[in-house]
Amino acid sequence: MNDSQLLRYSRHILLDQVGIDGQEALLAARVLIIGAGGLGSPVALYLAAAGVGRITLADHDVVDLTNLQRQIAHDLSSVGQNKAHSAARRMRAMNPDVQVIELPTRLQGEPLDAAVAAADVVLDCSDNFATRHAVNRACVAHQKPLVSGAAVRFDGQIAVFDLRREEAPCYACLFPEQAQDAEMRCAEFGVFAPLVGVVGAMQALEALKLLIGIGASLSGRLLLFDALAADWRAIRLKRDPGCEACRSDTGAKAS
Repeated sequence: MNDSQLLRYSRHILLDQVGIDGQEALLAARVLIIGAGGLGSPVALYLAAAGVGRITLADHDVVDLTNLQRQIAHDLSSVGQNKAHSAARRMRAMNPDVQVIELPTRLQGEPLDAAVAAADVVLDCSDNFATRHAVNRACVAHQKPLVSGAAVRFDGQIAVFDLRREEAPCYACLFPEQAQDAEMRCAEFGVFAPLVGVVGAMQALEALKLLIGIGASLSGRLLLFDALAADWRAIRLKRDPGCEACRSDTGAKAS
């Protein structure tokens, strides 16, 4: 690190659990963020501020006026622009150390597979089950840690699926792909503005811990947040031996 970086990241370096080695690990890290909306905004901004070296940000959607109530990476000048472009501009202005690769597209198929394979940690900040399951399948195939978040109304949830570990559950162990109910989207049900900030910040926190290799991650736990009651609950998760995404006989997960 140069003198400017030592000063910029000094509050991280002062932490015994991080130090210079931990900060250098962040500067060398590669993350993939799926979605630059309510969850993706705080995730992208915090990871850029923290000095994660290479951040790939994918979102096919454009900024709408209704987004500005909660999607803090965007402003009035961003309305009508692609969300990945808008958020990337903000990230670069915040921290020129960070290489931001914006993908103004819906990642799927081979491009999704390649993007997941190139990442150290994947953060799912999407808002639909089809994308979440596609991202999960790619993470299972490449044994990449997946940090998942969701927020609607006043309810949030965060989970880490550390697919580097043979015993770890995947997203489909918790939410089987063939058993999904109707989508719960902000456009139809509403969402309390700070809730996405709380969940997104927790996703960023878990990703940074994974990249540095500190603390106990949420792997094997689902963290639930009730904003109205200011109540956190944790539910233990186990791998489903019959899971169609990660069971050993599918060949998707290496032994």
